[in-house]
Amino acid sequence: MSVERVLSGFATAFGREADGVWSAPGRVNLIGEHTDYNEGFVLPFAIDHRTWVAVGLRTDRTIRVASASVDQVGTSTLDELGPGTASGWSAYPFGTVWGLGQVGAALADARGFDAYFVSDVPTGAGLSSSAALECCLAVALNDAWALGLAGKDLVRATHLAENDVVGAPTGILDQSASLLSEADAALFLDCRSGESRPVSLGLVEAGLTILVIDTRVTHAHAHGGYASRRAGCERAAAALGVPALRDVAVADLEDARGRMDDEAYRRMRHIVTENQRVLDTVATLDEVGAAGIGDLMVASHVSQRDDFEVSVPELDVAVATSVAAGALGARVTGGGFGGSAIALVPDHLLDEVTTRVEAAFAEHDFKDPKIFAVTPSAGARRDR
Repeated sequence: MSVERVLSGFATAFGREADGVWSAPGRVNLIGEHTDYNEGFVLPFAIDHRTWVAVGLRTDRTIRVASASVDQVGTSTLDELGPGTASGWSAYPFGTVWGLGQVGAALADARGFDAYFVSDVPTGAGLSSSAALECCLAVALNDAWALGLAGKDLVRATHLAENDVVGAPTGILDQSASLLSEADAALFLDCRSGESRPVSLGLVEAGLTILVIDTRVTHAHAHGGYASRRAGCERAAAALGVPALRDVAVADLEDARGRMDDEAYRRMRHIVTENQRVLDTVATLDEVGAAGIGDLMVASHVSQRDDFEVSVPELDVAVATSVAAGALGARVTGGGFGGSAIALVPDHLLDEVTTRVEAAFAEHDFKDPKIFAVTPSAGARRDR
C-alpha cells in the first residue's frame, strides 16, 4: 500500500515519523490541448495513478525533500526559495513552497519541513507526474501550516511553481485537474476565468473504458518545442490585436489567414478549432454521453498532428490502429512530442485494441508500448 510505503520511506530518509500523508493524481486530458495557455477551454480528468507525500514539520526553517525514485535529498530553506534557486527534480517541491508564498501563505512565520514522495504516475508519459507532485505537497502544506487556501489558490501556487521555478511555460490545466477533479467526471475548465464544473462521464454505464497508450517516447515541457508552440500562438494573437487566441472564433479564421505567416496561422487554427471541440464535447457528454465524442477526439488528434505539429509517428500509429480496431475515438493527450495517446474503447474490444496496437508497434520497430486502463478519479486529498 502506497501510504505505508511513503511512511516507511520517510522514516528511513529522515529518522522520525511523519505528521501525515497526502496524495494527488496524475491526469488525462480528454480534449482541449494547448488551449490552456491561450486562455481557452479544457476537459481533463484525474486518473487512478497518484503521487503520495509524507510530511513532517521541523522546528527550524530548513526544507528537505526526498523521493523513492531519486537518490539524492534536496535541501533548502524557506528564506532561499524562488526562480533560479533550484534545479532538477527538487525545483518542483521548492517551487511549490515559493508559489504558496506568492498567493498569500505567510512564509515568514512558517516552520520548515521534511517531505518524502512515492508515485505510481508514469513519468514522461504526458500524464502530468510533475503536477501530481506539486499538488500533493500544496495540499499537505495547506493542512500542515493551516493556511486555509482555497482550491483556486493552490492551482495558482502550483502553476507559478511550474512556470517560474521549473521553467515550463504551461497553463493551468494539469494543476486544476489534479486538485479539483471528482470521481467519474471530467473537469470543464475555463482557463481565463478559472471557473470549472464537473461533467459526468458515465463510462461504466456506457460500457466504455479509456485506455492510455504510453508510447515510451519521453518528452519534457521545459524544452524548446513546447515554448516555440506557445510563441507561435502569441505571434498570432499579436497579429490580430487580441489578448489571447481565446478571443478568436472559428468564423474568424478565413479573414485571419492573410494577416500572419503560415506557421502562426496553423498554430492559431488548432487552438481556435480545439476550443470549439471542447465546447462540443461538453455538450455531447451532457446530452448523449461518452459514446458520442469519438469523432471529436479524432479531429483533435488530426489538428494536433497537422496544424500544431506535436505528434510523433508512434502517437499516429497508436491512434490510427486503435480506431481501426474498434475504438470510438483516440487522440494524443498531453503536450505531445511523445508521451501518450488515449483511446475510448467499448469494453468488449479492450483485448482486441491492445493486441492490435502492440502488433503495430512491433511491425514499425517501435519500443513496446505500455497500455493500461484509467478510471476518472478524485483530486488531491489527505490520506492519513
